[in-house]
Amino acid sequence: MSEEEPQDAEPDDQEPPGEIDEAQPDWAARARRVIPGGASTGSKRVDALYGTADGAPTHFVKAAGCHLITTEGETLVDCTMALGSVALGYAEPRLTRAVIEATASGSVSGLSPALEVEVAERFCGMIPCSERVQFLKTGAEAVSAAVRIARTYTGRDLVIGCGYFGWHDWCSDTPGVPQGTKQHFRAIPFDDVPALERAVSDAGSALAAIVLEPVIERLPSKAWIERARALCNDTGAVLVFDEIKTGFRLAAGGYQQYADITPDLAAFGKAMANGFPIAAVCGNAALMEAADKTWISSTLASDAGALAAAGAVLAWYEEADICATLWSTGLEMRTAVRDALSASGVSGVAVEGIDPMWFLRFDDAAVETEFLLAAARNGVLFKRGAYNFAAVAHDDDAIREIESGASAAFVALREREESD
Repeated sequence: MSEEEPQDAEPDDQEPPGEIDEAQPDWAARARRVIPGGASTGSKRVDALYGTADGAPTHFVKAAGCHLITTEGETLVDCTMALGSVALGYAEPRLTRAVIEATASGSVSGLSPALEVEVAERFCGMIPCSERVQFLKTGAEAVSAAVRIARTYTGRDLVIGCGYFGWHDWCSDTPGVPQGTKQHFRAIPFDDVPALERAVSDAGSALAAIVLEPVIERLPSKAWIERARALCNDTGAVLVFDEIKTGFRLAAGGYQQYADITPDLAAFGKAMANGFPIAAVCGNAALMEAADKTWISSTLASDAGALAAAGAVLAWYEEADICATLWSTGLEMRTAVRDALSASGVSGVAVEGIDPMWFLRFDDAAVETEFLLAAARNGVLFKRGAYNFAAVAHDDDAIREIESGASAAFVALREREESD
């Protein structure tokens, strides 16, 4: 017995993976006792998924294709696709084989894996702005790395941003963030050219970067993106695109490929490995060389499993137009939900967004929660607010299930309205 193994360990008595502990069936309550908010990922907490709600599904034991099996034994069509990180499907066999083969030879070591170089070469061949790339673990890490690189390269501190960039200090206005850190970030509204121009003017020579999430619920005007590009050119600031959601979804190369606007730096994650934990900061060679003048490092950034998944995803995107499928499948999902909404006669609800990443907008948050719970009871998991994401795994049967579940939920809303 090794020194690391607990003396009282009894492997034969351990609960098999994926089995439900019937003695303690309330998984939400169990989670809240040991995990702040009940989930390590904030966007998967009950209030984020549904609003304030009891009795909603909170945990799964198996995911395959576009379906989940919950701890209550119910099967749901998942329209969230792990917050957009899965564009092909859960437990996709081709990726699973690649991950198993890679990790069987050792996940990490004291040296960098050769696979890191191979995946980096393939990645740089696919992303328009990418002459160099550094892998990390999360989208928040990747965008934070882009900001540090921009500050190192320019020797400036101030960052202007529009979007959600994760929980790190540089862009957060939450408790626990030093006031001095907050002073170096200016948030601007989406697709507002005058606001962008004023912020850049106010920043003056202190401006290090403009960081944009290029799609926020809808596509931006070309004027806004082009103005950001021009202002960076004029001031010597760095244009950064947060492509965590848009990469490998709007186009393989993200919004920058879709709109033909090339940033200086970009961050990718989520769908680039179909849900395996890897992200990337990339950009032109001169800027990325600044990464070697500062310190950006993550011990498990290049673990073999995530790299193998990313490599398999990149290869698949080279072979087939996956993004065209995501656009057409997203349109089918939206149409199915819109048809269900129209047939129900429910008001105060709209289907919005763009086809690969769409959402439902409710005038009343309480009604939204009621709909989400009713949909889950009828076999469909929708996300509260933005976004629901299309995946290759959403086949014709899944689309029919989505329409049926949405229809039942809207009918429940109508019946409640009529009884009030």
